[in-house]
Amino acid sequence: MKKSERMNQMLRFINQKQHFTLQDLMQEFQISKRTALRDIASLEEIGAPLYAEYGRYGGYRLLQQMQLPPISFNTSELHALYFAMQALRSFTNLPFQVSFRSIHEKFLSALSENQRQDIEQIQHRVSFRHTEQIRDSEHLEFLLMAAVQNIVIQITYQHIRSSSSSPDNNSNPDKPKPGIRTIQPIALYAMKGYWYCQAYDLGKQAYRVFRCDRITSCEVTDIEPIPHINELNLQDTHSLWKPSADAIPFKCLINEAGVELFQQEPFPSMRIIHESGTDTGLTGYAYLVGSYEAHELEFIIRYLASFGKTIKIMEPNTLRESLRQHYLDLLDHV
Repeated sequence: MKKSERMNQMLRFINQKQHFTLQDLMQEFQISKRTALRDIASLEEIGAPLYAEYGRYGGYRLLQQMQLPPISFNTSELHALYFAMQALRSFTNLPFQVSFRSIHEKFLSALSENQRQDIEQIQHRVSFRHTEQIRDSEHLEFLLMAAVQNIVIQITYQHIRSSSSSPDNNSNPDKPKPGIRTIQPIALYAMKGYWYCQAYDLGKQAYRVFRCDRITSCEVTDIEPIPHINELNLQDTHSLWKPSADAIPFKCLINEAGVELFQQEPFPSMRIIHESGTDTGLTGYAYLVGSYEAHELEFIIRYLASFGKTIKIMEPNTLRESLRQHYLDLLDHV
């Protein structure tokens, strides 16, 4: 890292911490003690109001907030920002509705001529071929802010008869549609052209995942949020998922290609396990294990069928026979 760039980052670092030590600077910027001392001297030369404190708990203190210089980006950072914007172009809905064209024009206008030429050259060498957004979701910003602010909300959720395409794995297809649900949103994520909301369903007292385009209305409630849900984030929400007492366990042999397919579309009711000393005689294999509810049979069959020859159902036999029948039904349409 160039010294000028390090100085800019250091100004922001100390402006945020207010009190810091040489060790803080050495760890944050991976520099030696001698370099840290020189950098402090350089900061004082450009007018940073630093005060040295001596003693066991000494260090440096910022006497007052500084007026920070504008943020500057190096060439690699500019490229990363530009292509992050390009990656979002396929979404017709984002949590915060903004004009991509306006941001794009402002971004390019702030670049030098050489930087614009670099980006134009790279633009013809890179493309993002991921799934386009399939359905619009009207309430993304409302759902996101409810998750951020730990607010319990009431939604109108449009169910469908077929459980095969609903990520709300324990929904009852025989219930009236649409239905009213009281939820505490936890996080949003996008996958394969759809936005999903991970939430805690207060009525069912269970973790659920809702497809955002099926949420037709949202409103704030006066219900107090659940404290332990407040602490959850996108990484640990699946820890809330628990199968019912009637859930049917399954186990499939899966190869490396199948593991990659699972990683593209994982479900909280399933996981990959690796076992040593199997009697299959095959190398590079693992198991896909999980459970499904009785009314989810159509969903689990279609899901497992998407793995093709990368999996083999070990148990239960009823699931294996159902998949076999699924393939026979497909042959009738050929």
